[in-house]
Amino acid sequence: MDRSQKADSVAALNAVFNEVGVVVVTRNLGLTVAQSTVLRGKMRDAGATYKVAKNRLAKIAALETPCEGIGDFLTGPTALSWSIDPVAAAKVVVDFAKTTDKIEIVGGVIGGVVLDVDGVKALATMPSLDELRAKLIGLVQAPATKLAQLSTAPAAKLARVFAAYADKAA
Repeated sequence: MDRSQKADSVAALNAVFNEVGVVVVTRNLGLTVAQSTVLRGKMRDAGATYKVAKNRLAKIAALETPCEGIGDFLTGPTALSWSIDPVAAAKVVVDFAKTTDKIEIVGGVIGGVVLDVDGVKALATMPSLDELRAKLIGLVQAPATKLAQLSTAPAAKLARVFAAYADKAA
């Protein structure tokens, strides 16, 4: 990798570190190409990215970004996972780490807060941004639905009373 490629790599990672919601650092302990491909596919499906980057370049790119705290985690054969959704990358990495011992979670950062392994695992148990949006919409719609039911209920009861009198008279 020549000097211009390194500069491009640092610039790209710096842009990512300024945009994403979470970055998770993992250590590769002999992950095969097939396993890595499966992990990348799962990441892509969740709206996240998994990338192996040179530690020194990632440290430089993280400087003066919210992800500056990951520099301590970047030793040995590491890879970075990130997503705009603050939970997606952590969920995929934690789920994948349960299926194989070839990947180890080292730590991460969310919104400038450095997370240890337990912090990343706790983050993975939280509902995703889409799940939270769905719950919020459900909560907003529930009162309107109840109000509509209450406003139509008296008329429906009155109609049933009239129908009962009609049946009784006939």
